[in-house]
Amino acid sequence: MLVYLDRLHSLISAQYIQHKLRLVLLSFVLVSTIATANTDHDQPLDQLPPTAQTVTPFFSTQKTQFKNPNAALVELAFKFGKNPSPEKYQQVYDEYCQKGRDGNANALFALGWMHETGKGGSANPEIAKSFYVMSADRNNQLAINALAKLPDSTDQQFPMCMLPDPNAYTLEREENNLQLIARLHAEQNAKLHAEELARQAILAEKAANIARAERLFKRQRKLYRMVKRVARKYKLDPKLVMSFIAIESGFDTYATSVKNAQGLMQLMPFTAERFGIRDAYNPKENVKGGVRYLRWLLAYYQGNVELVAAAYNAGERAVDRYKGVPPYPETQNYVKKIAKLYGKETHPYRKRYVKPSPIAQFFSRHLM
Repeated sequence: MLVYLDRLHSLISAQYIQHKLRLVLLSFVLVSTIATANTDHDQPLDQLPPTAQTVTPFFSTQKTQFKNPNAALVELAFKFGKNPSPEKYQQVYDEYCQKGRDGNANALFALGWMHETGKGGSANPEIAKSFYVMSADRNNQLAINALAKLPDSTDQQFPMCMLPDPNAYTLEREENNLQLIARLHAEQNAKLHAEELARQAILAEKAANIARAERLFKRQRKLYRMVKRVARKYKLDPKLVMSFIAIESGFDTYATSVKNAQGLMQLMPFTAERFGIRDAYNPKENVKGGVRYLRWLLAYYQGNVELVAAAYNAGERAVDRYKGVPPYPETQNYVKKIAKLYGKETHPYRKRYVKPSPIAQFFSRHLM
């Protein structure tokens, strides 16, 4: 019995040792076949890019870091034996492709080797040559040696896995779009802010001008009181009337121009006659004539103060002919002075006094 047990033990030990030897020999042959081209194990690949670090790889790339060009294949061999499934090869291939798109020379060589040997699929020397060329362009000696062994007649075929990652491209494009939108929003906000500042500056300037005009008018106390009585009788703003008096005569009752415009509101003789004024140098009569003329112009131009001022200076015929403020420097300057003192673009009017000017409707829509 003891002899039988000794023989059995010897047989089992021999079989176990043979099995272990076969496994070691198989692993050595497979590793040697895969990694035979790489004699320099001290040339590590770059670290995985930040985008890859967010995805858990199938293989322990954080540990091996692809220290030789076929490190993922070696790991595959140890994990799954002789015949890994195509899915496992594809995962190895995808990891190399990701590294290859980042420009890693070793990964590009490994991809070429897989296509040359047909690991994980059918061999494709054209794609293999393309990978070798890309790796050799990055001074990878293994790829240079591999290219030297390929027939010169071998064509190149661009590998599809080297196209930009659609997901990464989409994310990059989305990020660019978001940056563009943010920049456009910032520019629009800056433009709106600048426009608002400009608008506030204009309003502040108008307010300051109106305040200065009011102080100017109040210094003419007696005249201002009389203008208020006459202007209110004809439903006009006294400040509009005072603005015309200030520009026309500078509050001089006896002012006379070289063209014989007379009095506070510089009525021409035919204008005074037109509105029933006999003595243009009488302050009250002059203001009454000027107010009647302004009332008529406001109705004719439907309350447009700019056109009224232009017509008061150059005549309504000139305004109608030029369809706006005539291109006379004196008239254009005059209109600006009235606008600065009065500070308003429109004034209420009554339609019954005259049929509107042909251009009044256009300017009324413009002011709305």
